[in-house]
Amino acid sequence: MSEDVDWAQVTRYLDDLYMASHGLERMFPGRKFTLDGHLVGSIGEVVAAYIFDLDLNPASTLGHDATAPDGRNVEIKLTQGRSVAIRHEPEHLIVLHRPKGGPMRIVFNGPGALAWAAASKMQKNGARPIFLTRLSQVAASAAAVEQLPVVRAPPV
Repeated sequence: MSEDVDWAQVTRYLDDLYMASHGLERMFPGRKFTLDGHLVGSIGEVVAAYIFDLDLNPASTLGHDATAPDGRNVEIKLTQGRSVAIRHEPEHLIVLHRPKGGPMRIVFNGPGALAWAAASKMQKNGARPIFLTRLSQVAASAAAVEQLPVVRAPPV
């Protein structure tokens, strides 16, 4: 990941997106304008690549989003909510959380098997949800050698 990215500008863009989402929800009561899908996924991927010095796979690569410097395949999730959903057992999982207004924090950085085992049963959409509070508990059981080293602090 290029180190010449203006992360202050990225933060301003993210804040603008959150402000637009909140403004639309005020204008249209009862409707949610959540930031999700590819937008949030891509934000999570570029930020995780920066934090952990990952090599990102091409967009929409099936299975994993990036490769760690040590060769591990990494699945990346970002949410502004209280949970994430995983569709397969990743080799390594990084889960980031950025509430409205930030800042971003690392919720989980460890073997995907730990998160997979702790996730709820498979839903009709093929995903297994897991609450961030549960992921935080599971993260505490991951040994330091199982985690990817944090190269840089979350920039946004």
